Amino acid sequence: MKIVIIGGGACGASAAARLRRLDDSAEILILEQTDEISIANCGLPYYCSNVINSEDKMHVSSVQKFKNLLNVNVRLGAKVTNIDKLNKIVTINNEECIPYDKLVLAPGAMPFRPSISGIDNPKIYTVRTLNDANIIKAHIKMSGVKNAVVIGGGFIGVEMAENFAEISGINTTLIELASHILPPVDYETAAYAHNEIRKHGVELILSDGVREFGEDEIILNSGRRIPYDIAVLAIGVKPEIELAKLSGLEIGISGGVKVNEYMQTSDENIYAGGDSVEVVDFITGLPTLIPLAGPANRQGRIIADNIAGISSTYKKTLGSAVVKIFDLTIASVGCSEEKLIKNSIPYLKTFTQGFSHASYYPGATRTMYKMLFNKEGYILGLQAVGYEGVEKRVDVMATAIRSGLKVWDLIDLELCYAPPYSSAKDPINILGMHADNILKGFMKPAYIEDIKNSLIIDVRSKAEFDNETISGAINIFTPDLRSRCNELPRDRKIVLFCNTGFQSYVASRILMQRGFENVYSLTAGISLYNELLKDNFCREHEKILSIQ
Repeated sequence: MKIVIIGGGACGASAAARLRRLDDSAEILILEQTDEISIANCGLPYYCSNVINSEDKMHVSSVQKFKNLLNVNVRLGAKVTNIDKLNKIVTINNEECIPYDKLVLAPGAMPFRPSISGIDNPKIYTVRTLNDANIIKAHIKMSGVKNAVVIGGGFIGVEMAENFAEISGINTTLIELASHILPPVDYETAAYAHNEIRKHGVELILSDGVREFGEDEIILNSGRRIPYDIAVLAIGVKPEIELAKLSGLEIGISGGVKVNEYMQTSDENIYAGGDSVEVVDFITGLPTLIPLAGPANRQGRIIADNIAGISSTYKKTLGSAVVKIFDLTIASVGCSEEKLIKNSIPYLKTFTQGFSHASYYPGATRTMYKMLFNKEGYILGLQAVGYEGVEKRVDVMATAIRSGLKVWDLIDLELCYAPPYSSAKDPINILGMHADNILKGFMKPAYIEDIKNSLIIDVRSKAEFDNETISGAINIFTPDLRSRCNELPRDRKIVLFCNTGFQSYVASRILMQRGFENVYSLTAGISLYNELLKDNFCREHEKILSIQ
């Protein structure tokens, strides 16, 4: 059997390697239109700044390794220009014809380049290949770059901004058209990233886009002008589907090649995977695009299994993701609140603050969690932001969601515990308990948006209240509520708050058991409130700059 694979990235390379392990007699050929194969694309931002200081480390595999170890032929610079489905032939560079028995489409995706005046300026780059990164490195070295601008606040954009900022002498600006960066998470989570980015000297411009690229300045929609010596476009990718469309393969409603659960296209002899295909969202059940390395690798393996006669299916996608932002880590899985609202999916939410390990063991840091779930107890999504153990907890939740666990099951998870690593009640257990209290009516959660038009009570000690509080709050220490509850109105919404949300929960139980029905506990407490306040203060400053 002759298998031709178009694309030597994560999906294509994985499919070839798995196929060889399953069938040592198959003839396998990878056709890659660039001069690179099996590159560590996710490491490119770190290679640009020399955090990864060797080009050799960016090569996951090589043409020679594929040939010598796996007996897989690789042809670089081989652009497939046509697929003859009827006769099962692909044409390379409009000249050479190659027959196949099974074809794998894995061309990946391309960086999006909008039609903006001046976008062809040679100082404007995208980051998709190792060659892109090498050109950027050469430009920085040869041109004496002082001002770098990154357009787009997704994962690659944030990573590029961080790595530019890490290069001594480069002033870095990150521009995002939306109201917050990192689309997979909600504003409350992204606010931590905003503050971390600013803390490390990167200028962050939100809710503003590029109107024009000048020779030495970028002109924004607001009219503001940003000087630049180099700019990187990181405003998303679009699936490579032109060849699939030309070949008459079915395209899905999300814009990717349509495949079934076996990664088979509308032609039974053609499979497709990676960034170019449409998959099904695990939570919403809707078609979506997931340009991530993990799913691409798994899809390559599934394709190989099915070509070799082993039934294997792709079981939808959760979109688990993590990003490093200087010293901060943000991770997420499942749906954001914004996505649930967009798809009209009912949900409940809660925020908690958890320690990375036992608080009494040195070095413990806080992590903020946002969990989305429904009345039936199913977990719809989790976001976490902190410094240690963040991705560990999100990975646990990803496993729980895929396994169909409900919030009550989180309480019973027996997770590793020793003081240097966690607490006897792991933050995942606490999330389950929190959701359980909400669903059983033991606590009514309040959020930042509930503060307005409510009676807000700081239930911490007077010393803590005097040190900092929320504007307009009155102070009643939790133990005093038992004797002072008659001072409070029963016909008004009361929001109690503390540092993290635990003490206010205790306080709410005191009042609820005394007949108060309109009492709420501010989830994540003043800790989250202060983070949002800091971000809003900087936003107001940015507005002033955009007017000047």
